[in-house]
Formats: sequence, C-alpha cells, structure tokens
Amino acid sequence: MAKKKGFSRRSFLKGASGITLATIAGTSIFGLNGANKAYAKRNGQLLGYLGSIVPVAEDNPSIVHIDSYCKHGQCGICRDVCLEKQAVWGYWDPRIAREIVCVNCGQCTLYCPGKDGTPAKQEKDETDKAFSYLDSDEYHVVVQTAPAVRVSLGEEFGLTPGEWTEGQLVAALRRLNFDTIFDTNFGADLTIMEEATEFLDRLLYGKHPLPMFTSCCPGWVKFVEYFYPDLIPHLSSCKSPQQMVGAMVKTYYAEKRGLDPAKVISVAVMPCTAKKFEAQRSEMRAAAEYWQNIAIGPDVDLVLTTRELAKMLRAKNIDFVSLPEEDYDSFMGEDTGAARIFGASGGVMESAVRTAYYLITNEDPPETLLEFAPVRGLEGIKEATLEIDGKTLNVAVANGLKNCRIVCELILEGNPRNWHFVEFMACYGGCIGGGGQPRTEVPPTEELLKARIASLYTSDEAAQKRCSYLNEEVKLLYEDFLGEPGSELAHELLHTNYTNRGPVS
Repeated sequence: MAKKKGFSRRSFLKGASGITLATIAGTSIFGLNGANKAYAKRNGQLLGYLGSIVPVAEDNPSIVHIDSYCKHGQCGICRDVCLEKQAVWGYWDPRIAREIVCVNCGQCTLYCPGKDGTPAKQEKDETDKAFSYLDSDEYHVVVQTAPAVRVSLGEEFGLTPGEWTEGQLVAALRRLNFDTIFDTNFGADLTIMEEATEFLDRLLYGKHPLPMFTSCCPGWVKFVEYFYPDLIPHLSSCKSPQQMVGAMVKTYYAEKRGLDPAKVISVAVMPCTAKKFEAQRSEMRAAAEYWQNIAIGPDVDLVLTTRELAKMLRAKNIDFVSLPEEDYDSFMGEDTGAARIFGASGGVMESAVRTAYYLITNEDPPETLLEFAPVRGLEGIKEATLEIDGKTLNVAVANGLKNCRIVCELILEGNPRNWHFVEFMACYGGCIGGGGQPRTEVPPTEELLKARIASLYTSDEAAQKRCSYLNEEVKLLYEDFLGEPGSELAHELLHTNYTNRGPVS
C-alpha cells in the first residue's frame, strides 16, 4: 500500500478513527473509514454483524455472561464498549470465524450496569478453586501480585481510590495461608532485562523487524493474533511478568528450595481478566518442558482478579484495612520503581528506555528519562523522541484497543512516524484500568484512573532503585541460574511464540 503523505498527527488520528454505520440489504453492518477499511479489504472479509449483546463462549476462560442480570435490548453497553472503545466486536464476520472472537480484556465486566448493580458480564470466578489449593496439605501454594492491584484493592474496602496498600496486601495473603508471597514486580524487572536486550538486538544488529511491540498485555497480544497476524514478527518474544514469575517459581525457586515442582501451585493476583486466558495458553508450560514432566502443569495454575481476591478476604472475614504492613518474601520479592509503573500506560516504555540507556552507554539514565513525561498520562496515543549515545529513537504508546488498531494500521502503511519501539495496552490507562479491577465507578472515571496512576508514579519517585538492572534478586537469578539476559536458558523459560488466529480463508 502506498504511503500517505502530508498528514499531521491530529489529522491521522481524526481520520483513522472515523466510524460509520452502513445498511446492506437491510442488515446493519459496522463499517469503517480510512485505514481500518483497508484492513478489512486486505483480509477479504465482511465486518461483523451487530447485536445488542456481545456473546460469550461457554469455554471462555476469562468471562461469563449471566443472563438473569442482563437487560438485553434495553442496554447494549457491552456492545458499545467492545465496539467503540476496544474495536473488537463488529470487526469480524461471525460466518467465517473459528470461534466467538474475544480478546478476554474484560472491559465489558467493568462497564456492564447489570441489574441492581450486579453485572451480567463477570470474570470467571475461581475463588473456590483457590481455596481448595489453600486448604490442602498436598501443595506448596505460591502467589504473586501485580503492581496495579496494590493501588486499587483498598477501594473494595472503602479506601480512597489509588491508596497504596502493598503492605496490607501481603499481610492479607498471609492470612489466607499462601505459603510464599512473591511480587510480580520482580517479574517486571526481569521482563525489562530481557526486553531491552531484545530491542537492542533488533535496533543494532537487525535481528527481527522494527518497530518492536511490547508483549506483556495478553489482551493486546490476542488482538494482534486475531486482526493483525502479519505483524506478529514485531511482537517481543518476551513473556509477560506474570508468566516469567510463574516459570521461575516452578524451576528456579522449586530447585533451590528442594520442592517437588509437580506439587507447587502458582497463583497470580491480577487487575486483568485476560491473564486468565494467558495462563492457560499451551505455550505457557516452560517448567513442564524444563523438568520433562507433564504432571507439573502450566507455569501459572490460577489467576485471580482484584475483585476475586477481595471476595476471598470477605469470605474469611479478614479486616483488610486494619492489617499491619508486611513484606514480600525474598528470592523473588524485590522490585524497583521501574517495575511499579508497569501498571500504567507508558510505564513499560519508560522502564525499558531507562535500562536501554544503561545497556547502550553503561551509564545511569539522566533525570529526563526517570521522569519521561511524554509517555505518561491517559492520552490514547503518545509519542516521544530521544537521543541515546548519538542514536535517535522514536517511541510510541497506545492504550485502549481502538487506539492500538490505529497504530497498527499506520505501521502497515509503512510506519510513517518511523517508530522503533511501541508499547501497547488493551485497557484504557493500562493495567490500572484492567477488566479485573474494582467496580468503584461504573464506568470507571478518569479521576479514578488518574488516582491509581499517580500512586504508582509517587512510589517510583520514592524508590531507592528506579531502574530494573539494579534489582539485586534479578542479578542473582542471572548469576545463579539463567546466565545472562537473552541466554539459551532464558529463551527457553522466559520467551515464547504466538499463534495466527486470523480468519479462515
């Protein structure tokens, strides 16, 4: 496709996001103008029919639809959010789909008003399964917690949006009898070491195409697999922090602690419903391959949303607000400020840039990269240009899948912005607005999301270490087990591949 010339960022955002409704043979079909129309033509497909309710497959691992709470034709909010904000429902003709197309982002569960405050769209509840593991003497149950959970869980118990409750979160998990409590932030620092190394391999040595896309958001990854399979080579091969920690729990941790990995249960507490889907992907069984023992199961056995954890605490009458502050367990419990901001749109990019600067120059990044303002905030698409050791890097950040679609179309048109590295997050605001977060406001307001974001950045600013390469436990992991970032073992355990989910021809 010929490269378009002479358009500004303002004009391309306005044009690429244009939406119209067309009527063909009396049937309403969702149509698109500009770049998105070109996508439909490339794949030779009609766009999907619109009903008032977004369907949910019975085997969906993330989301369920409870019909008794649905307002049916009187509402249509799940359709509107999936269509207009996430650009998923309506972008696929169901007559040629292999399955009900869903990226598992769970935004429908945040926006659905339901009846009497009970949403018809909910996360798949696995709290009973979690309790069964915790009540059994057979298993050693390990849990990890995502950065965005510690700035939202308190809302479930009447605290102010964005209030930092990391210490109480750890204490609550101990009261639930988890054997070991690790921080997904450790995995975020580990992800940055692998991802920054991969980016430099692409940038300096031409290994795989540019721009490189982040891969820590499973809703975004599945979106690419469905709608843009031609762009899969741009995805970083790095697993998400959740999956990196899961793989390390059942290999490195089990080995060093003398545990039977088949008896280790790995649980993750996430702000995200798509993480439930990610955990059961066939590619996420690195530990079973490492030990050559299929009985070990997936690297992450169970994912609980922030809402599910709150439900468990209530079931056990744990007074969350009154709990003392406690610390994560060592071994995989250390983090840096760079890891904490993973929960906000732009945080992964900012963290990666800090470490990339160090890997290129062997010097700590300047203050401007520790407060990388151009990639922060709730704007749907953000851009920045920076200089590192004489090299110009153009980066971009997109949050919300409608905005991700715009960026993908531009890259297919020839990458007119000359981006080298792009961060994508499926949910508005990033993980802090994830589909598994508290329904404090329905739908979530900008003020709510900004409060959560501010808390993460405040914590980063207060951190003694603000760059991932300074994490001592991550250093020890490489020295004691993996060797170095990008090593053969690191690739076996921490990297993955992707699936073309494009339409049947």
